[in-house]
Amino acid sequence: MIDHIGIPVSDYTRAKTFYVKALAPLGYAIIMEVDQMERAGAKAAGFGGADGKPDFWIGSEGGPKQAIHVAIAAKDRPTVDAFYKAAIAAGGKDNGAPGLRPHYHPNYYGAFVLDPDGHNIEAVCHTPA
Repeated sequence: MIDHIGIPVSDYTRAKTFYVKALAPLGYAIIMEVDQMERAGAKAAGFGGADGKPDFWIGSEGGPKQAIHVAIAAKDRPTVDAFYKAAIAAGGKDNGAPGLRPHYHPNYYGAFVLDPDGHNIEAVCHTPA
């Protein structure tokens, strides 16, 4: 079971602004912001949902060598739609509009957005409409 995940970003302030807006429809907000002990001047922001524990982190280590994919569960399909709309409005780039992806399974409803560093961020709902 994964406890949390962290991704490097090239512009911490820009990424933080993007994620605050893009993840809000999914119930995520910044739970804590810390200085990274391993790197002087480096910052990290931990986002989390209802349980009050940060499980998604961004860090100012610098841009990634390769983009990653993170999928965050949404409670229903309208929440997937709201994520997509918020992420695009926050400066994300379309990487797959909200819709069914039956090649994964019949109820797989997801939306994909590239963040400012090119990470593929997805909101997904697995329940029927």
